[in-house]
Amino acid sequence: MFVDRVVVQFEAGKGGDGCSSFRREIYVPKGGPDGGNGGHGGSIILTARMGVNSLAAFAGRHIWRAPKGTPGQGSSRHGRRGKDLRLSVPPGTAIIDAQQEYVIKDLIQSGDSIVIVRGGKGGFGNKHFKSATNQAPRESTRGEPGEVRQVVLELKSIADVGLIGKPNAGKSTLLSRLTRARPEIANYPFTTKFPNLGMVRVDAAESFVLADIPGLIEGASQGVGLGHEFLRHVERAGILLHLVEPCPTDQTDPLQNYAAIRAELEAYSEELAKRPEIVAITKAELPGSHEIQQQLAQQLGRNVHLVSGVSGQGLQQLIGEVFSVLKRTRAAVAVATAEQPSDPSTPLERARKPEKKRRIPPHLAGPTSKLSDTNQAKDYVEGDDA
Repeated sequence: MFVDRVVVQFEAGKGGDGCSSFRREIYVPKGGPDGGNGGHGGSIILTARMGVNSLAAFAGRHIWRAPKGTPGQGSSRHGRRGKDLRLSVPPGTAIIDAQQEYVIKDLIQSGDSIVIVRGGKGGFGNKHFKSATNQAPRESTRGEPGEVRQVVLELKSIADVGLIGKPNAGKSTLLSRLTRARPEIANYPFTTKFPNLGMVRVDAAESFVLADIPGLIEGASQGVGLGHEFLRHVERAGILLHLVEPCPTDQTDPLQNYAAIRAELEAYSEELAKRPEIVAITKAELPGSHEIQQQLAQQLGRNVHLVSGVSGQGLQQLIGEVFSVLKRTRAAVAVATAEQPSDPSTPLERARKPEKKRRIPPHLAGPTSKLSDTNQAKDYVEGDDA
């Protein structure tokens, strides 16, 4: 089961209570306080892991609790700390605060992690309060409660190229032809209910990730049909591969279908609509597809591919242009990253006192730094740099 959005409540573990105890043993007069501290509660850590491709593990369980810390005991025994609860999510998962609706963190790369809730601190035992003026303290503190937070986990597929187009435009067929992915394919709309990703091999050294996104219909920017379920996943695609069906089963105009998809992208996000787009007419084996290609190319003023996922017509030229545009996009991103300031620290970090320069040990900086097995002290002559 593919799940790409869940609402979950995370509860960190409570800290253990401190112990109030006194040492009472035979032949040990005035034993004094020996109550141990409570253990800290466990935290909950979310980590993006490659190979996890769905949030299905969170679908049937909406409350996750970390273990509590155990209380302290006599004989200065501290309580055991609660074990941290580590949960794995797919790369591309956005963690959103359910109440304030702001993004806490975006776990994009595999290995990215966040402590979503921290465990409560353990309470102090009475031994902690012992001092010269308070030699027999009886007070102890209770453990602090752990943090509780309700969040929305939202998966946005990460792909270099996103396939967009009306339902039944041939996106799944093209993905199965170019990659080893095997999405469901049928001769009716909305066959694809969730994104499918595949790796396209350009040559022995180059490849890119292609995502088959669920079909889009008019009004999707307002939530009609799959609506935001589609648009959420296309947000991370570097470039868009727009497929247009030449002979739609609903007898609509292919050119108007293209314009409707573009309008929905612009209504949802201007930044998304400005991304590089490659247009292709699918099902080239159907009559009239060549005429539709020429009309759309004339309307857009740029090249429009004519391809077939069944016969393979035009696929090599399409992959070549997609990879060419993708390389230019990656190069632009690399240049933009290189032009960023070299000091990525936060204002708080820059305001702190700079670290002192580490002192070099005398045996590495003084006259003896040049001594070795072949250059002994008796052979050393002052002023000789050899």
